Parts: sequence; structure tokens; C-alpha cells
Amino acid sequence: MKQLNNDNAANRTSYVGYVYNVGEKAYKNKILDSLPKEWAELHRNGSIHIHDLDAYDLTYNCLTLDIINQFPYEDYQSFSDSGKILHLFDFIKDLFTKLGNEQSGGMAFANFDNEIAEILSNLNIDYTKHKDIISDSIAELILWCNGNHSRMGQTSYYVTLNIGLAKNECARFIAKQVIKRFESLGDMVFKPNIVFKVHEGVNANQGDPNYDILQAALHCTSKKMIPTYLLCDCKGDKDCNPERLSIMGCRTRVVDDLYGKKGAMGRGNITNISINLPRLALEIDEEYSSLSADEKMNLLFKKWDEVAVLTKDILLDRYHKVCSHSSEEFPTNSSYHLWCEDFKGKTNLEEIFKHGTLSLGFIGLSEAIEVITGKKYYADMDNYIMTLGFVKHMRDYCDFLKNEYKLNFSLLATSGELISGRLIDFDKELYKPNVDIFSKGYYTNSFHIDVDSELPGYKKIQLEGLFHEICNGGCITYIELGEAPLGNEEGLKEYIDIAVKAGVHYLGFNFSKDICNDCGVSGVFDVCPKCHGKNITRIRRVSGYLEILDGFTKGKKAEEKNRRKN
Repeated sequence: MKQLNNDNAANRTSYVGYVYNVGEKAYKNKILDSLPKEWAELHRNGSIHIHDLDAYDLTYNCLTLDIINQFPYEDYQSFSDSGKILHLFDFIKDLFTKLGNEQSGGMAFANFDNEIAEILSNLNIDYTKHKDIISDSIAELILWCNGNHSRMGQTSYYVTLNIGLAKNECARFIAKQVIKRFESLGDMVFKPNIVFKVHEGVNANQGDPNYDILQAALHCTSKKMIPTYLLCDCKGDKDCNPERLSIMGCRTRVVDDLYGKKGAMGRGNITNISINLPRLALEIDEEYSSLSADEKMNLLFKKWDEVAVLTKDILLDRYHKVCSHSSEEFPTNSSYHLWCEDFKGKTNLEEIFKHGTLSLGFIGLSEAIEVITGKKYYADMDNYIMTLGFVKHMRDYCDFLKNEYKLNFSLLATSGELISGRLIDFDKELYKPNVDIFSKGYYTNSFHIDVDSELPGYKKIQLEGLFHEICNGGCITYIELGEAPLGNEEGLKEYIDIAVKAGVHYLGFNFSKDICNDCGVSGVFDVCPKCHGKNITRIRRVSGYLEILDGFTKGKKAEEKNRRKN
């Protein structure tokens, strides 16, 4: 069956998925037709991208669920201890399935190790007597996350397990088993996203109680690119309780809250929209080609302001439409109190969703600055400082909106899986085809340095680090490695230490991984070095998560081809 163009690499061809894709596109057009023409045109012409458009008037984006809040302990009274463990992990899978049908984006545990340990303790289970069944249940959950493509009939669930801050021996055992079983299940197992929370005094240094778990995580990363690393001691997060920090989906960060405690527990992103920065730069360059770079930069600020005002209006419109629903339309949230406020009995959900974030995102900063100045933003210090100033300007506007509307507006360094290719195609039609930024076939994610820059890893970290504190809606820095850093956990740890000092909030390591489907050999090759076969599966990081390269969007395939070692 022919697959329609995917919005993301997690999609798989199926009858239900095909029908969903047709319906999804029809519903997206219905939504656009219902919006003010000026708003709809911004999306349709590629000036902005309204993410999860099919969910526009129906639901929120993502959530770090609070499983402890209202866990159904009463359902476990008739089970044996082993039955309780099996039922617990079945409950988690069922929760992901149901919640995945109530929201459009990722689901996360902020502290999977501590949360599962607490539930086991409350169920009066002595984990030391049931290590095998707990370990096997963790492995089975991993396999379920990796292989289940039932969401919308075609898509895997975006599940993130944050671990690392284990407070007791049971939690330590769970964290170790998550890493051990994920690593041992083989190269074709690359989900869920596992995030290791690095924190001084807990696991960051030799002598810390969980340092051994960090070492196990680094070893696993050296083989499978997972875990990625949430750096709790970076400048932007060090004033928040690390237990309340969480990564959702590919990079979403939810921390500041006008109406409650800082942190992601029981909170999520409501909506996000990304602005096409290269479009603004191209418009300026075409109309004002004789101006100096400084003059063009001033115009970029003004043009962005014009689009941002309209984008703000769309974000607010979606927020209020989502809030207008009743709790009956969110049965899983209502049953288990997964948000920080209780859904039960609510006829208007603003009391709950006011805790969420409204994110203004951006893509193609590198290309926009190149059009304006004629060189990369990281080419020299003057260009770099000017670029930082522009991103700070975007953040200042988000802070203004936060104070003006008393809602948690944030600046998101967008994950550009779909739009990296979608937006450049629009711009190619509008502007001269010989523009240098078009030649590679994609726009660079958010503030990222070009994937073919070949800058040393430490330098890339230092340059991108200052953007992390500014982009409070979420961001990530990647280090591109030439090959799997097997046995070099020390080198990965050095990068983590550099990243913390540089202000990096979230860090990942990328390398190519090819797997021979005939004999199982992995490495980087076009022909298997063992059996000489060409039946090869290629695993790559797409936008925060790992996937099979064949499923990448056109833009991300072009980007992957262009990646070079840092």
C-alpha cells in the first residue's frame, strides 16, 4: 500500500493509517478554512507552521504525567505480588495507549525509577524477591514502546523515561534494569527515549551514590545513542528541584509556571507554532539588497515582530478552544489525575491548562543570518553576538506575552522534522533558485550550528550553550560522532562536563548505525562486511528520537546525508 507523505518518521504503512492520513489532511484543511484568512494563509504559504494542526481545537500537545497522584491501588488487592508487578506494567502500557488518544504529542515519566519504586513499596512488594519479574517487565515495556505502531493506526507512542535520581536501592535497581535491558535487547530496539538526569551529589561525579548508574548509561549511549542527558545543574535549571525536571518527546521543556511550582510534573505544552526565519531574511534581501548587514538585521527584528503578533493571536485562539472542552472529553486524565490539577467535574479546563505552556518556535536561524550577513552566524564573534541578540529579542517578546496575558508563553527551539523540508520547498518557489541556502535541501533546526560545520564538539557545545538559557520552551545540542564511541565513556562524560559549564540543558550524541538484517552485524556500511548482503536497516536520530532512515521526511533525509563529525 502506498504511504502518503509522512509528517514524521515514526509512521508505518497500514490500512488504518492510510485512512487516517486521508482524514487528517482533510481535517487540517477544515481547520484552516475556519480560521481568519490572514492566519490560515501564513501557514499555507509557509511563513509559519502550526504544529499538530489536526488537534488545533481538540486537545493539548504533551504531558509529563503524574502517575503517583491518583494511582489505583485498590485494583491490586486481589493479586499476588508477582501478579501486582505484571498488572502494574500492563497498567502503564494501557495508560500510554489511552493517553495517546487524548493528546497529540509525547508522554513522559519525570522519574521512572523513583516512581515505580514508590508504587512497588506502597503495594508492599519486596523487590529483592522479584528481581527477575521486574526486570522482564521492564524489558517487555521497552519492546512494547519500540514495536507498537497502533496510535492512529500507524504511529508509535512518543514515550520518554527520565531516570538517574534514584533515591533508594529499589529505584537504583529499576534504573539499572532500564539501561541494561534496553542495551541488551539489540540494535533494532531504539525506543523509548530514555533520558538520564545528571545532577551533582547524586550521580555526576565519582563518589556520588548513583555514579555507577551514570557509567552504565554512558556505556549504553556509546552503543545505541540512548540515553540522552538532561543536565540539571546547567544555569537555566539549577534553581529548580531536579526531581521536577523532565524532557518530553524530543526536547520540550516545561519549567516556569505562573500558577504553581516550577517543574514539569503534571504539566505539558498546550500548543506550539514555528516561524520560518529564512523567509523573513529572503524578503528583506530581495527588497532591500543595497542595505548594509546591520540595516538588514534591524529589518529582520521588525519583520519578525509583525509575524509574531499574528502568531500570538493563533496560539491564544487554540488555547481558548482547547480550554472550552469539558473533562468528559479527557477520560484518562479525569480517572487518574495525571495533570497537577484534577479534571473531574470541570466544564471549562482553563484551571488545568493554564499550567501548560504556549510555545513560539523558530527554524532556520543559521540560514536566515547567512542571507542577512553573507556568512554563518558562528563565523565570527560579531555575527554571533548579533545573532544572540536576535534570539534574546524573541525571548523578550515571549516574556512580554507571559506578563500581558498571564499565561506561560515560552520560546521553543523547534524540532524541525517535517518543516525542515516543507518550508524550504515554499521558499524555493518564491525566490531565485540559486540562493545558496537552498542547495542542501533543508533548513537547520532552530539555533543549531550547521550539521556539516565540522566544528570540534567542545566548540559547538560552547557556542550553542548560550542559546539554551534563552530558549526556555525546550532545546537540545547534538554532538555528531564519526562512529560509535565504544569503550569511550570517559570521552562522553567530558562532553557532559563541558556542556554543564556552557549552559546546555539537554545533550545528545549522534552516530550512524547500520544493521545487516541477514546476519545481525552492525556498524557503518553499504555492504555487510560479514555476509556481504545489502539487506540493511539504517538507524539514525531524526529530531530527538531514533528511527529507521527510510521513514525520514525528505528534508531530514537531506540533512542526514549532510551530517559531518564534530
